[in-house]
Amino acid sequence: MAQLLRTLVVDDEERIRLILRKVLERSGHLVTTASSGEEALDLLHDERFDAILLDLMLGGPVDGQRVLELARWRWPTAVVIILTGHGSLDSAVEAIQEGVDGYLLKPVKPAELRRAVEAAISRRKRMAEAQEDQAEEQVLRQGPFEVDLRTHTVTYADKPLDLSSRELALLAYLIRHTPEVVGSKELVSVVRGYTPEFEPEARDIIKWYIHRLRQKVEPDPSEPRHILNVRGIGYRFAG
Repeated sequence: MAQLLRTLVVDDEERIRLILRKVLERSGHLVTTASSGEEALDLLHDERFDAILLDLMLGGPVDGQRVLELARWRWPTAVVIILTGHGSLDSAVEAIQEGVDGYLLKPVKPAELRRAVEAAISRRKRMAEAQEDQAEEQVLRQGPFEVDLRTHTVTYADKPLDLSSRELALLAYLIRHTPEVVGSKELVSVVRGYTPEFEPEARDIIKWYIHRLRQKVEPDPSEPRHILNVRGIGYRFAG
């Protein structure tokens, strides 16, 4: 028997929590619900979840953004899908740039919910499998950088760097393909687990991750020395 997916639903509307719970349980999820940000923080501290559905506009002193930050820190491999209304759609897009797996507009239709959750979990699984395949070469060294894929650690001139899992995957991929230029679509597939259909979309997505990575690995992010942009093509790594 397949293992049930442990899923947390966070929404301050009881009716929505009930609907989401019923739909997810019918799809094989073991569902826990939270009616406030405070309750969600307590649950996330103590319990592991495979998937999290989070209302971005929670009432009360603890908002959805704070819950998202803890979820990403405590359970970085969990699938996170934002629930949002039209009025907070821009905030949902910003959350996606921070590493959220998707968003759903309220009111959520059961079929849309199932498709979104299944697609996000599938992308995560493909990403994990791709990272396992890449881990055949366990330690990557280029210039002052060392990336240890066994321990998921990165050092620059023997000093540790604090990278997220997606930032580490992006850096490792660029180093592995030195001195090649890697296209934006290919890099999006590394950090997001899918390939955008259109090049402009890929460029818009990946430039955010490149920006975040440069802030952590470049001595002067305004004058990058290691992660270089090749206009109209993509990015390459220079040790």
